[in-house]
Amino acid sequence: MRVTSSSYGGYATSTSLTMADGNRPYPQNLQGVLRLAVEAGSASDDPAPYAPMSQERIEFLRGALSEVCKGQLDEVEQMKWCVSVLLQDKGEGREDEEEEDEKEAVLEMLCDLCDNLDNARDLMKLGGLEVCMSRCVRHDEAGVRWRAAELLACCAQNMPEVQLYLLQHGMLHTLLQLTDHDTHPTVRVKALYAVSCLVREQEVGLRDFLSHDGFSVLMRGMQSDCEKLRTKSAFLLLNLLNSHPEHRDTVLSMGMVQQLVAVLRSSHSSVHEHVLGVLCCLVEDSERGVCDCRDPSLGLEELLNQRIQDLQGQEESQEEVGFCERLRAACVRAQPKEENIMDR
Repeated sequence: MRVTSSSYGGYATSTSLTMADGNRPYPQNLQGVLRLAVEAGSASDDPAPYAPMSQERIEFLRGALSEVCKGQLDEVEQMKWCVSVLLQDKGEGREDEEEEDEKEAVLEMLCDLCDNLDNARDLMKLGGLEVCMSRCVRHDEAGVRWRAAELLACCAQNMPEVQLYLLQHGMLHTLLQLTDHDTHPTVRVKALYAVSCLVREQEVGLRDFLSHDGFSVLMRGMQSDCEKLRTKSAFLLLNLLNSHPEHRDTVLSMGMVQQLVAVLRSSHSSVHEHVLGVLCCLVEDSERGVCDCRDPSLGLEELLNQRIQDLQGQEESQEEVGFCERLRAACVRAQPKEENIMDR
């Protein structure tokens, strides 16, 4: 093949490629190269119903994109081109599989580029985040939705300027809805990741989170069938309560102790360590938290005793055992005090 110069979107690309045998010319712009990469990734496959891209195919597309852009476009120009792909709309109803794959590929590329905080800020200034919010986060295809949520999380992490921009555009409410109601588990997990990036150590985000009943979303997340969502919901709840103990009463008023104990009675998993951590946080210097944990109908003390016995000698479970002992001690210490008050 030979390489000649061409342009796309108003800037030089040097990506016009022609097959040496002349049978099939390569496209004359970056969009065409991307489409060719998508076609090449599936050319040898028999026609089959649409399924999400395999990891192998994703890596192929990302590699093809990187090779096209290497040494030809700086990172800002690469982001401009990616945004132009996301903006394309043929106005013919539902996108075909290739167009969906293109969007997924460029969202992955943008996520890689935005590991650099300067690029995350530049993407916001280029209007790329607005495009992501308006065209991708609510896309029909789950593969586009979860990659869009991941991109928002990547850009917002440790970037107050981007966090405030997304909050001002109402994105936290949308992400909480995706976490709570999306039918695809990966979308829910990635949306929660983005929520975390908007509320941890971000006072404006936390107020928005509270106004949209975010703690209830986390409680339902811990009750879901998705292991990752349960674990990440419990971890975020623990983080928020440790950082903002003033919100413990809000959580206790929701019946959170009863819900958390119910989670502990499910099949043992990694989420239990975080749930026990949350319960320890709720009883610390809180009479109401202790009182809720000592409710006889919960049988929490018996459950803790059994859990400690089951996990003894397991090195990887020592932190969970520590939470069990700490929680048991807090509840047992409070019991004689309350009984003495009653005796008087």
